[in-house]
Amino acid sequence: MAIPPDFTPILLATGNPAKQRALRDLLEGLPLRPVSPEDLGLKADPEETAETHEAIAVEKAVEWSRLAGMLAIASDGGLVIPSLGPNWESRYTHRFAGPAADDDDRRRRLLQILEDSDRGQRAASWVEALAVADSGTPLKSWELKGGEGIIADAPEPGPHSPGFWVFPLWYFPALGKFYNQLTDSEKEAMGDHWTTLKALVRDYFTNER
Repeated sequence: MAIPPDFTPILLATGNPAKQRALRDLLEGLPLRPVSPEDLGLKADPEETAETHEAIAVEKAVEWSRLAGMLAIASDGGLVIPSLGPNWESRYTHRFAGPAADDDDRRRRLLQILEDSDRGQRAASWVEALAVADSGTPLKSWELKGGEGIIADAPEPGPHSPGFWVFPLWYFPALGKFYNQLTDSEKEAMGDHWTTLKALVRDYFTNER
């Protein structure tokens, strides 16, 4: 369905196509017109040096919105594995295997790290943050943790879409499913991070802004 041209444009503040799709889904049904950096010919590379996912998301939203001179929404998230303690930092989920690693490399490296771990040591959850900014001014941000599963011994059968490399390894024993196989109702029932954020974003743009 075509989006009315008078809807407020909002920049999807990422160059990652998978994240752009996820952010579009968050905004579905709102009087907003999502645009990508590619649509505007923009490029940005926020440093992502802050101490929390929320602060990083704010950095991204501020920089992209300042560059575009418009409303922007950004996200930052990561995998939480308590058993690894200081040997795992959720903020580096995408970069932990090295700057040249692809999604398959990251999955293989994580399975190597957890090779001798039992199921209890494989408990894992996901933390996700979102931020909204306008022309360089931060407006609103959230950070929350979703449901808890485990890191499986092997990924779900492929092929796997690029982008969120952890999800083919993130398994929910009570449901007998990997994250990518969960229905919307199953995600909502287990407190999925993205499902909850979608409700928060909807409330913000409907009632607060």
